[in-house]
Order: sequence, then C-alpha cells, then structure tokens
Amino acid sequence: MKKFALAIALMFTVLASQAQTKAAPVTTEDKTEEQDGLAKTYLSQIMGVALSATSNMKLFHFVYDWIGTPYHFGGESRKGIDCSAFTKELYSEVFNLDIKRSSRDIFSMVNPVGKDDLKEGDLVFFKIHSRRISHVGIYLGNGRFAHASSKGVAISSLDDNYYSRYFYKGGRMLASFKEELSNAPASAGGDDESNN
Repeated sequence: MKKFALAIALMFTVLASQAQTKAAPVTTEDKTEEQDGLAKTYLSQIMGVALSATSNMKLFHFVYDWIGTPYHFGGESRKGIDCSAFTKELYSEVFNLDIKRSSRDIFSMVNPVGKDDLKEGDLVFFKIHSRRISHVGIYLGNGRFAHASSKGVAISSLDDNYYSRYFYKGGRMLASFKEELSNAPASAGGDDESNN
C-alpha cells in the first residue's frame, strides 16, 4: 500500500512540474541555451572532456565531425588525412588561421608551453620514434587531445603510456603570426611520419 501511495504522490509531483513548465513561455533564446547545453553534455561524454561555458563549441563540433576519418600519409580529405593536415584544417575552419602544413613547421609558429599550462585549442607535439617532431594534435582539455593517428582521427590522452613517452611540448599560436597567416600561401604536401 505504501508503494502505491508513493507512486501516486510521485505522479502528482511530475504532473505539477510539467504544468509549471508549460505555464512559463519558452523563448528562442531558452531553446538555444538548452540545445547548447545538451550538445555540451553529449560532446563531453563522447570526448571525455568537461566542456565549460567558455568552451569553443566550434572546435568540439569540428573534432566530432572528423572522428573516425582514416589516416593517410599526405592525405588532406575525408577519404584520408594525416596529423598535420588535420591540424591545418581545424585551425582554418575553427580559428580562421591558415597555418603551415608539416608538424615541424607548425611548431615554428608557436610559443612553447608546458603540459601543465595547456589550454583548449593549444597544440601538442610529439617525437615518435624520431629525434625530430613527427606528430601534432590539438589539446581539448582534461589531458585529452584530438589528432589523426595511424588508426584515424581520434581523441587520446596525454597520460596514455605511449603518448606520455613521446610527448615533446605544447604550443600556443604566436600572436605575431595571427595577422599574417590569413594572407600567407599554403605549402603543399605533408612530411609527418606515418607511425603516429
């Protein structure tokens, strides 16, 4: 009998809350905020990154759209892409910056930052089986980064043994490059190694 009474009380509580919700007019702004909140929650769960009110949703949507794209050394399309082309495409679409094409050249455009100082949108560089920079990704937060690995476009953790071992430095785009990048000609062809 107690369970039945509790179920009835719960039902009335739900109906009352729905009536209150229906009574308040819903604006377009409310719907947009709700949709953004749902998108942030969804992307947070998929990417393993807690999105904040200041998170760049364009960045996370871009990464989400490319997840699973196959890796192809020198590739620059949805049919196959390498790490530097993925980074270049992301920076073009999300930040409206035309950066260089190879991971080593991209590193020349950044101010190095330590692993603990990385911010959303910063770059992460690796020396994988090489003395030179051979891999690049985009930092998302919570120790996670997006990149085109040998398994395709994916999100990985800097704390993963493999990436932790080969991590070189983080990098933040130098302010001096931001103005000149939109007019600079793009260099062709990737030179990143395919073992990333």
